[in-house]
Amino acid sequence: MSSPGGRAASAPLLGHEIEPTVFELSVPGRSAFQLRTTGVPATPLRDLILARHLAAAPVALAEVSERDLVGHYTRLTHRQFSVDLGAYPLGSCTMKYNPKFCDAVAADPGLNSVHPGAPASLSQGWLELLVTLESKLCAITGMAAATLQPAAGAAGELTGLLLMRAYHEANGDVRRRVLIPDSAHGTNPASVTLGGYEVTTIPSNDRGLVDLAALKAALGPDVAGIMLTNPNTLGLFEEEIVEIAAAVHEVGGLLYYDGANLNAILGVIRPGDMGFDIVHMNLHKTFATPHGGGGPGAGPVAVSPRLVDFLPGPRATRATQGDYVWSTPARSIGRVHGWHGNAMVLARALAYIDVHGGEGLTRVAQHAVLNANWLRERLRATLPAAYDRVCMHECVLTATGIKDEFGVRGLDVAKGLLEEGFHSPTVYFPLIVDEALMFEPTETESLQTLESLAASLERLAERARRDPDGLHRAPQTTPVSRVDEARAARHLIATEDAAQR
Repeated sequence: MSSPGGRAASAPLLGHEIEPTVFELSVPGRSAFQLRTTGVPATPLRDLILARHLAAAPVALAEVSERDLVGHYTRLTHRQFSVDLGAYPLGSCTMKYNPKFCDAVAADPGLNSVHPGAPASLSQGWLELLVTLESKLCAITGMAAATLQPAAGAAGELTGLLLMRAYHEANGDVRRRVLIPDSAHGTNPASVTLGGYEVTTIPSNDRGLVDLAALKAALGPDVAGIMLTNPNTLGLFEEEIVEIAAAVHEVGGLLYYDGANLNAILGVIRPGDMGFDIVHMNLHKTFATPHGGGGPGAGPVAVSPRLVDFLPGPRATRATQGDYVWSTPARSIGRVHGWHGNAMVLARALAYIDVHGGEGLTRVAQHAVLNANWLRERLRATLPAAYDRVCMHECVLTATGIKDEFGVRGLDVAKGLLEEGFHSPTVYFPLIVDEALMFEPTETESLQTLESLAASLERLAERARRDPDGLHRAPQTTPVSRVDEARAARHLIATEDAAQR
């Protein structure tokens, strides 16, 4: 596995220069750390077990110095884009800068050194934190109680569907369908299927909102509920939400709120006030945890009074004598997480809520909405909005104009933006918008950053006119240039020797 001389670990790596793998840096005999040989000697039995294990499955480890190892992984991080490096305007994902204060709270040894299996009597501080966070999340959403167990949004969605099923079954109802708007998040239909229901798609009207007539026509006694987010994935507020809620409730259905867009309404309006029965929240999107790369996440689910008895357990609660205990609701659907949830994400969320306070959370929403509308208006002549009206925290623009005139697609614009120093927006979502470019600038980006982003997009529009072929090949100045994404997905080679194949 090791080359005799190894690769140089400190050579400057810019542009397309390939970072060597840790195995290419390997030199026989090198190590980053040497275990001390003093102490309790190994027993013959342990030596025998180890020898048998290595003989059966030898472990191929690179042999590198600490200097080379640290340099290797540090260089790799410098080749990546992150929310700490610059603007990350992915629509529908709320990829915003996270205050380091919240990281400092989560790093407190009093929090991070407690084993999740510790009895309640030895972890009263943690239980108090969880009870306090649940109370504040319910105040923010207008709900009665919540579970903190689900590990991110998709887990929250499935938990919500399982709560919906448990509620109907307890009432002796046999329901088979869940309604979902055609602009819904992509995970919603999958969650409905996992929950044991069938999907009925509700079309949008010409204003980008739920078609109320189509919704009412789809309702019936077999409808378990509707999965909806407000504002929706077009960044538009569902103005007829009260009538939608009344119509679904009239047939005995429940309303599920997808909390991916909660960033837009914090402290302004609550899902419970709109008529929702189930609300999941993405704490890693809205309340300060680095988001992306597969985790960590937290997707608490809050419910209205009629669903409290079905919540997953155990839940941290306060006993009548004042101490904190674990308790399981009477008709609980059971656990949805191995322990009590992604605890450090929960701690960050409470820190974020407390440091902002109620007025601060309201300003979060106001600034997020202001930034999105500023960008929408600024780019009106270059990339017009798919629906020309005031949006909420995100704006969905369309590249159909430059595609029709110059043959440059939204994907080309997004790839070209990487060369301008910005991460790409979400592309081709929602699916109902042709050549969609979905921007969520979030409340954490300054006016100067937004101006720079808009200027970059205007330059790309000009480049589409004079050099469309160049944009088709973009990006060319990044460590990884344009790849055949369809081929890469179908013929993935996830090994260290992929470069040679």
